[in-house]
Amino acid sequence: MRASTQHVQDRLNQPYDHQRSSQLPIGTAVIVAWLAGAMFMLSLAPYGYWIIALISPALLYALLLGDMSNKRAFIIGEAYGMGLWCVGAFWLYTSIHDYGDVPMPLALLAIAVMGLGMGLFHGFMALIFNRFVGKQPLAFAALWVLQEWMKTWLLTGFPWLFVGYAFTEQHWLSSLAPVAGVFAISFVVVLLAASLVDLFRKRGGYLLVSILFLALSIGLWLTDPAWTQPKPNTPNLKVSLVQGNIPQDLKWLTEYRYKTLEIYAKLSSTEWDQDMVVWPESSIPMFQTEAWPFIAEVVKVAKDTDTTWVTGIPYKDESAYNPETDKYAPFYNSVIALGAQADGLYKKQNLVPFGEYIPFQGALDLFPNLAGSNEVLSYSRGPKDQLPLKVRGHNLGAAVCYEVAYPDTTRRNAQNTDFLLTISNDAWFGTSAGPLQHLQMVQMRSLETGRWFMRATNTGVTAIIDHKGRIVAQAPQFERTVLRGEVQSRTGMTPYVRFGNYPILILIGLFLVLSYLAKRAQQ
Repeated sequence: MRASTQHVQDRLNQPYDHQRSSQLPIGTAVIVAWLAGAMFMLSLAPYGYWIIALISPALLYALLLGDMSNKRAFIIGEAYGMGLWCVGAFWLYTSIHDYGDVPMPLALLAIAVMGLGMGLFHGFMALIFNRFVGKQPLAFAALWVLQEWMKTWLLTGFPWLFVGYAFTEQHWLSSLAPVAGVFAISFVVVLLAASLVDLFRKRGGYLLVSILFLALSIGLWLTDPAWTQPKPNTPNLKVSLVQGNIPQDLKWLTEYRYKTLEIYAKLSSTEWDQDMVVWPESSIPMFQTEAWPFIAEVVKVAKDTDTTWVTGIPYKDESAYNPETDKYAPFYNSVIALGAQADGLYKKQNLVPFGEYIPFQGALDLFPNLAGSNEVLSYSRGPKDQLPLKVRGHNLGAAVCYEVAYPDTTRRNAQNTDFLLTISNDAWFGTSAGPLQHLQMVQMRSLETGRWFMRATNTGVTAIIDHKGRIVAQAPQFERTVLRGEVQSRTGMTPYVRFGNYPILILIGLFLVLSYLAKRAQQ
């Protein structure tokens, strides 16, 4: 009894840990974190409630404050990331279930596994925030940008759902894009979100830092620096972007591919008086070697009418095939410029895992007797140092579908170009938010590069975007139509095109080192 009384007395004499006692039970914290991640989708297209992009990371920051175990921090971060991806990228369900013929329970399981895997980025971010750096807004924002940047290259990357995209059309903040890219916007937003949480906790010191970054952004917006300029003595190009609206379940059927060619030829028949006619990704659903008679006919029409023709096509490089060492000739998801005043071929660099290539496909060679192992073919990856397409005396930078989500890839492709093109087939994602999120990323790439962007798609959203990320022309989704418009050629380089992600990475690296050293000094 005396020992028990003494234990109670010792507990009463211990200092009261208000931070630990005020923490939510772990189950409640996980639910709040998951919902905080899930709500982020509302900040992106088509919803556009950008204020959610402040609230969502602010909630995660608040949940990670106070003393806690590394395990608790990791679980909270993982829950946030899983909510972010399961809801924000739920459009993948359409391609998995509707077009991949995967039963609904398995498709939902695949989404959950994807969310669990992608959630690791926020899980480890939360763990590092809890273990190694001071719990303050600069470190939190720096770690946030670090994990977003890692999504652009780790295991080939999945660069989606960045905070900065929520502010694509909020030019008081998106004015940072041509200076330091989408990650600079993400940094300022997350810094402001965490600083507001600290303000409510009567620790508003970092709010001043946030205001300084906001003042810089607003100053850029008001002064509107001319990072790029219209190309002198150069008229706008008249373009026609052809949207075939080919159903995804028919697109690659052998018996339908000539019908596809007929549809595109008919839609283009009234467009050959334009400067350029553009067809979307894989609008010719066969290798150029198989489609050459058809291609030759279209090229003749284009040359006779002095029209440039740009199209997406699977390109087989027979010249690189060695029958003694290769199973098959390498082939690429490509854009080719043909017709009048046109030359060049662009090969897609960033391929979709399991959609365009099989990761670690070489491992299948270890199982030669595995059924179907020798029938699994993958697109080859295009090189990084490709030249722009030549169209009517201009340099055209190209991007194929998903790879426009990679900021650095588009930045490289934009160098020494007059305008940009992306071709896509978002039919895989039906009426979901996926195609609209994809379009929003193209708008951000226009801001970063200071270039006009043409976006030609199979089912939408086909659009023309100016150098400020504004949509100047847009075709309705899921209609067989042609979008006509004009595209301006521009010259000059934005700071982002010139220096890439290095400025923002150096800045966040400095903040993380200082935060780590400050925490060590306090221990």
